Amino acid sequence: MDLQTRKLTFVREFLTIQNEDIVDRFEKMLKKEKSRSNEKDFYPMTLVEFYNGIDQSLLDSNNGKLTDIEELIKEIEGWVKK
Repeated sequence: MDLQTRKLTFVREFLTIQNEDIVDRFEKMLKKEKSRSNEKDFYPMTLVEFYNGIDQSLLDSNNGKLTDIEELIKEIEGWVKK
């Protein structure tokens, strides 16, 4: 049985549950597993990546690739208005 079929079967079965405690347990389990899954996506950068980021920032600064704080504030305010 492929994953899509398994998920559909599970959802159909889940929809028949009438016990609120069981639904609560499924919700807690889902939140916990999603959180655990998201944690796996993050990893600390290496020192090489860290120093490369600093070097790139310094190069951008020396080449005038900066955003003025007033311009940044106006841009952010535009996000809120949208």
